[in-house]
Amino acid sequence: MKQETKIKYLGKSYPCCTSLTMDIIGGKWKTVILFHLRDGKLRYNQLRKAMPTVTERTLSLQLKKLEEDKIIAREVIYKKPPLKVYYSLTELGMTLLPIVQSIADWGDYVVSR
Repeated sequence: MKQETKIKYLGKSYPCCTSLTMDIIGGKWKTVILFHLRDGKLRYNQLRKAMPTVTERTLSLQLKKLEEDKIIAREVIYKKPPLKVYYSLTELGMTLLPIVQSIADWGDYVVSR
């Protein structure tokens, strides 16, 4: 019998690489966040405006999770009040852009049929 291989990433175990990928980018909002960050860094309110149907709590949680998974970076500017927080893709996050673009392209294809 073939022994099941476990993949480990950031202290978690996954049964396969697809499972790891879906844990990182799966769900309703994570890919949308990555899509909006593809052209550069954005502030929290810019993301909220780009995704008007996401709740503040959900957006905050998803941003936190993507940061923990090292897909996005959170930069806090303390120079003068009010402090500014920017989100951007990390080098690892940028490697997901072809996948995110493929998902967007497929959505365009479905709509145009």
